[in-house]
Amino acid sequence: MARVIPAVVTGLLALAAAPAVQAAKAPDAYTGYADLAAHESEGKDYRRVQRLPKKARVAHIAIHGGAIEPPTTQLADHAAGDRHAFYSFEGLKSSGNSALHITSTRFDEPKGRQVVAAVDYTVSWHAAAGTKATTYVGGRDRRLAKRVATALRAAGFTVAASTPKELNGDSPANIANRNRRGMGVQLELSKGQREQFFADGNLSRAWIADPAHRTRAFYRYVAAVNSVLP
Repeated sequence: MARVIPAVVTGLLALAAAPAVQAAKAPDAYTGYADLAAHESEGKDYRRVQRLPKKARVAHIAIHGGAIEPPTTQLADHAAGDRHAFYSFEGLKSSGNSALHITSTRFDEPKGRQVVAAVDYTVSWHAAAGTKATTYVGGRDRRLAKRVATALRAAGFTVAASTPKELNGDSPANIANRNRRGMGVQLELSKGQREQFFADGNLSRAWIADPAHRTRAFYRYVAAVNSVLP
């Protein structure tokens, strides 16, 4: 006789088997940059880094950089190089850097806004949870997002067929979409994917700060993204 499994148990089993997309996050500690700056010390708890070449049309940004969502700073910085604009808001605390997280739709730090407003295209680098190496591609620039996804797959990386609502980055208020064209691309890289970019899968602050620890996958990934940008 076949064993009957209650529907509620079946549902729980399905949830347990589903891959983790992003760990549940607590609400932001601060309502925006002014609130954060009033409670945290620049140069000690966080720093802001930017480059804006005169003729740059693209900006690579890491608004949750440093130890907030490693290694988004390193990815955005290398992707920008000398040609594209670069911006990073970096957590420097010895611990508790998640308190410096300001969600993309409320990220109003003036220097970051200035960099993005000066260009036509934006690639915003973020970290997602999940042990499987996966990238979730979002943003309002759907045409460019599709091209980025195609380039990543061609380079051997896994791109999710769909992007969950909480990661899709399609709000007009999202800083990725506040460039001159009003639309950008948001990349959410799982932990499994980010670990592939560094020897031993080590994502500690000191380890990822040394370019010698980067794997070929790091450079191949960035090159794939840049290959479809203007």
